[in-house]
Amino acid sequence: MIESEDEGFISSEVDSFLIWLETERGRRPNTIAAYRRDLAQYERSLKLSGLSVLAAPEEEVQKYLVGLQIEAAPATVARKLTAVRMLHRYLVTENLRADDPTDQLEGTRVPAGIPKPLDEAQVVALLEVFSANDAISRRNRALLELMYATGARVGEMVALSLSDVDLQKGLVRLFGKGAKERIVPFGVHALRALEHWYDEGGRPALFPRQWRRRGDAEAVFLSARGTRLTRQSMWNIFNEAASSAGLDAEVSPHVLRHSCATHLLDHGADLRVVQEMLGHATISTTQVYTRVSQERLWDTYQSAHPRAKRS
Repeated sequence: MIESEDEGFISSEVDSFLIWLETERGRRPNTIAAYRRDLAQYERSLKLSGLSVLAAPEEEVQKYLVGLQIEAAPATVARKLTAVRMLHRYLVTENLRADDPTDQLEGTRVPAGIPKPLDEAQVVALLEVFSANDAISRRNRALLELMYATGARVGEMVALSLSDVDLQKGLVRLFGKGAKERIVPFGVHALRALEHWYDEGGRPALFPRQWRRRGDAEAVFLSARGTRLTRQSMWNIFNEAASSAGLDAEVSPHVLRHSCATHLLDHGADLRVVQEMLGHATISTTQVYTRVSQERLWDTYQSAHPRAKRS
């Protein structure tokens, strides 16, 4: 048995499986760590019944799955079940056991998540948090304005360089998942915020005496130390704004992307245009936002139409 300080004991069979995932399947360290935690939990459950992964019957795996469904969210259950399935398929392939006890198990359905966007008043309240004239406030306002205007991801904003932004045309070049490039327009509010950030007293006020890393000088958004702003810093900026605006503590920077898409559709934007703007590979991903808009439409109808409410 192999011990990990955080995950507890895992068997040599599970350890071999994890090594195979990393070396043969090229899975990343974070993925391997997640599988290790999930399979350690699975083995602890089997150990309580005096079993191992080499002898666990289908009924025992089913019992483990039922326990997960009681304690965890569907997405978590689905992830953990995937780890268990892959382990047992590996054991069969490697002739470590003759049967796969997960072969007949039904998968856990993960309900399609519907984004919960901010309404337009909430977005305004969030943006207005940074209305001061100092360099940090200018930067934060420009950052949030541009995220809401373009529906950009946090990672896309981190990577943004000066050459990617065309103030004259109101366009920004974003590099999404898989380094796919797209050109997205932004409106007058984001434009003014960026101009204010670029002006003296804004971005130039954060220039260091000497640039620490190649590329920092080209970064659109700089830290107080004159380095390219990080993902964590952007999360901190958003959390500060959300707290000051009195928003739900669970919202994240990604809510601006959700809000951008939903508000575009609310005001009549074509679904294909929104797909292109957000950089979605398929239209089905973008269609999630139409469900949000339909729910909003129904809520508005029920609250506003005199004959909508049932007596």
